[in-house]
Amino acid sequence: MTDYALILLLAVGASFVERTTGFGFGIFIMTVLPFLMPSYGEATTLSGLLALATTLIICIRMRKYITWKHLWPIQITFIVISAGAVYLLTRMQLRTLTMSLGIILIIISIYFLLFGGKIHIKPTIKAQIITGSLSGLMGGFFGMQGPPAVLYFISSEKDKEHYIALISTYFCIGNFAMTLFRAGNGFFTLDVVKSFFAGIIGVFLGTYLGAKVFDMIPAKAFRYVVYSYIGISGIIILATL
Repeated sequence: MTDYALILLLAVGASFVERTTGFGFGIFIMTVLPFLMPSYGEATTLSGLLALATTLIICIRMRKYITWKHLWPIQITFIVISAGAVYLLTRMQLRTLTMSLGIILIIISIYFLLFGGKIHIKPTIKAQIITGSLSGLMGGFFGMQGPPAVLYFISSEKDKEHYIALISTYFCIGNFAMTLFRAGNGFFTLDVVKSFFAGIIGVFLGTYLGAKVFDMIPAKAFRYVVYSYIGISGIIILATL
């Protein structure tokens, strides 16, 4: 019973971060979730299911800001690459990769904090394929597909509303696909289902609170909040190794 209460609290925090910055659900919840679930694969499955619920709520509320032509190339690439990564997850030792991920996130955060105002990415097919590939690898291996897609969408979209709508739709569709892949690889278990019903309560509460904070963040400061959290995410990952 204590584990279910902790999962509920983790879901509140993860959903709050996701709704406020547009990403970070997996990064936040996966710092503790692997210690509460029978296996790492089941932890990523539960994280993906709860993140799916969070982003679905955001998609419905922000649907008028979704520009679908900016989404499909990166989305399709992500689905293909993440399928392969989930398959490989059952055959890999990930400690070294995870350490590299933490270091890379910190470096990226510092770079974008210094030069982010001068970076503007156009939504080209090439940019979306590269971003979708990186995001697919990170999502399949770690359940943390956010940073590449976040950096792409926040640099290519015109305001924070379009950014949050697109990144949430991207995560929603991506998490649905990865849930199917994980189920096919034996990670969708009864333990995942029981824990999901505990966590979904936290999802609604965290999403509600995050929406209030999102509206309060000035548009000019928003991207720097996001860049800062990417760096914090890297530190969190390294601290949990």
